[in-house]
Amino acid sequence: MKIAIVHDWLVTNAGAEKVLRQIIELFPDADVFSLVDFLNDKDRKAVLNGKFAKTSFIQKLPFAKKHFRNYLPLFPKAIESLDLKGYDLIISSSWAVAKGVKKGDAIHICYCHTPIRYAWDLFDEYTSNLKQPKKFLVQKTLQYIKKWDIKTLDRVDYFIANSQFVANRIKKIYNRDSTVIYPPVDTKKFRLCQNKEDYYLTASRLVGYKKVDLIVKAFNQMPDKKLIVIGSGEEYEKIKTLAKKNIEILGYQEDKILAEYMQKAKAFVYAAIEDFGIVPIEAMACGTPVIALNKGGTAETVKSGETGILYEEQKEKSIILAVKRFEKEKFDYQKIRLYSLQYENFKDKFQRYIKERCKNIL
Repeated sequence: MKIAIVHDWLVTNAGAEKVLRQIIELFPDADVFSLVDFLNDKDRKAVLNGKFAKTSFIQKLPFAKKHFRNYLPLFPKAIESLDLKGYDLIISSSWAVAKGVKKGDAIHICYCHTPIRYAWDLFDEYTSNLKQPKKFLVQKTLQYIKKWDIKTLDRVDYFIANSQFVANRIKKIYNRDSTVIYPPVDTKKFRLCQNKEDYYLTASRLVGYKKVDLIVKAFNQMPDKKLIVIGSGEEYEKIKTLAKKNIEILGYQEDKILAEYMQKAKAFVYAAIEDFGIVPIEAMACGTPVIALNKGGTAETVKSGETGILYEEQKEKSIILAVKRFEKEKFDYQKIRLYSLQYENFKDKFQRYIKERCKNIL
């Protein structure tokens, strides 16, 4: 069986790339396709096992390495330009346009991290603060992408969702059913530690929708509580400027260092509305309780009162009250660790699903 794996773009090693790595390990002889491939050597080894992806024309456009997202209006044409003729099976890892590849006679199974978030859910957020004429152009682009997104639905034979939250969105937006297979969590790298220290931890990419600034503002109002922030991104300087003396900003850290901080934290704090959210599960694999928003993926994965505390609103007050609730509770770190282990069998579930859907061509 000739297999192609299609990923939106390859520029970093984040949650979607952890899924991609597992799929590649299941199908090591598959060809990998992407809009662009700008991985550094270290991430290339971690994500693609040293492979290079076959890319679209955007790879060679001016300034694409740093500003490929500026070519958003070209993404649909670019993904359609990938030549996937002759493949029996196409597996797309999609949160943007990968699901829209032209498939010919192949079976196309889409592992959907989310329907295109900035076109469907964050349309107003992406356009509300823009000034004309840029606002008009961005609105028109996103409207075009939404129409294209619906128009290309018949190119996907089967959808896999990375959470029930995403499955519900696939049904609402695409009117398609899907099977939920949770992303993989490396529970061997993130190990149980029962000796917790007196600090809270948050870790993620420092970008707007992650709402790390909200967590920092909340802890600014709790000067007796220490917060450690791990991560890098476009909001790093903003967050560093916001932080008061009880908050330590460490920037990007290797997984080994991140795991050590996760193991010893009294709790992991999270404020994003995630489609799934791998990092909170990694914290639970360390036996560390999670304080997270009761929306999106964390509403599914965090069991309030058992593996952490859920709060209702993306507001400083809600985080402050959740921390106070947390400090009145007692948690069994061993039970939190055991709960996290259900998320380590991605490969088995994914392989069984592929075999079932492709038994006529195996």
